[in-house]
Amino acid sequence: MTDVLQCPLCYVYQAQLTAEINNRHYYECKVCRLIFLSPSQRLDPVSERLHYESHENNPQDQRYRDFLNQLAEPLVKVLHAEAHGLDYGSGPGPTLSVMLREQGFITEIYDPFFAPDTRVLENAYDFITCSETAEHFYTPALEFERFNQILRPNGWLGILTQIYDYQKSLSVWHYVRDPTHVCFYNMDTMHWIAKHYGWILHTSQKNVVLFQKSYN
Repeated sequence: MTDVLQCPLCYVYQAQLTAEINNRHYYECKVCRLIFLSPSQRLDPVSERLHYESHENNPQDQRYRDFLNQLAEPLVKVLHAEAHGLDYGSGPGPTLSVMLREQGFITEIYDPFFAPDTRVLENAYDFITCSETAEHFYTPALEFERFNQILRPNGWLGILTQIYDYQKSLSVWHYVRDPTHVCFYNMDTMHWIAKHYGWILHTSQKNVVLFQKSYN
């Protein structure tokens, strides 16, 4: 294995091996603190899709709705009445978009596997939701740059992902057991993202981060 890799978020060659778990190698960037799986160990597209299809995400499942409400509730509080949004990474059973539409917000969906119509990425949005998706990004720098481009000034980006706590060993963290999870964020990483794009960072609870794009 290479001793130092290029970080897929900040592009600096400052990522060093931090853990080996079940023969999978995880690197940590010394600049933005992103932890990521070695690119050579990612699943192939067919295996990745099959894994997603095994998820039982259903808009009628109240427990799943309660889980997504961790992001939906704080986001709805900051949106204006006619906000138009995009649920990015909607998965095989789009649910967050359904919940936001029920609240009166027009919400488009995009998913590279299950809703791959890229025309929705040509629009501008007042908000973007990214629920249990950012950990799947192979190239987070490109994804966050895309968000920055299609998010209107003063718009909101809502991220729901497990935030890594350094007090816990990576080897016992359940999040790394999912073979499709390839990027892991801690609060230092979230602050780096906010500073890099000039966004304002808001946190509402443990694993939810809201970014607000400035007018500039």
